[in-house]
Amino acid sequence: MRHRSTLRAIGMTFVIGVGSGCGRSGSATDKSREVATPASAGLILQAEEGERRVRRNVGKGPFILKVDRQNGGSPDLVMGYEDLAPGAEIQPHTHLVADEILFVHRGNGVATLGQRSSPVSAGATIYIPRNVQISLRDTGTEPLGVAFIFSKPGFEELMRDNSVREGQPVTPMSPEEREQLRKRHSWHTIYPPSR
Repeated sequence: MRHRSTLRAIGMTFVIGVGSGCGRSGSATDKSREVATPASAGLILQAEEGERRVRRNVGKGPFILKVDRQNGGSPDLVMGYEDLAPGAEIQPHTHLVADEILFVHRGNGVATLGQRSSPVSAGATIYIPRNVQISLRDTGTEPLGVAFIFSKPGFEELMRDNSVREGQPVTPMSPEEREQLRKRHSWHTIYPPSR
């Protein structure tokens, strides 16, 4: 019962966050509006289903894109899941056009949102308004399972560009290639200078 009420609260938080921030800007730099999407009948996906991908960055784990324009045909929402290995980190970054929600499914970590840091564990929800920096580190001994939801598309294309489909050869990404990808996608996500 407790999980059901937690999921209901997450759903309400998501609806409120999406409802308050989804106006279309019409900006020439808003590349998320360039792709037309066909009408969708929706999706029902099991835990391991979706577009399974492996990152080319050393130390980053696999992820699954569950819902976006390509998976389910959603013109606005993006949802996925990833496991961070013990000690792994989602590097500090800031989304410029979309709010994000992270839901911790399992494990333990530390989230840094703007200037605040807090331990997180299974059941934690992190709401990241656009223009607020986020990072997350797995501080536990098991993978940190995280579901991510974006109010607007864009970040999933960066994720695709720095990964390959599961089962394909994984060629490590050079620092120059990573920097080029970050520049190409800087209309929606920015990173501090490489460390």
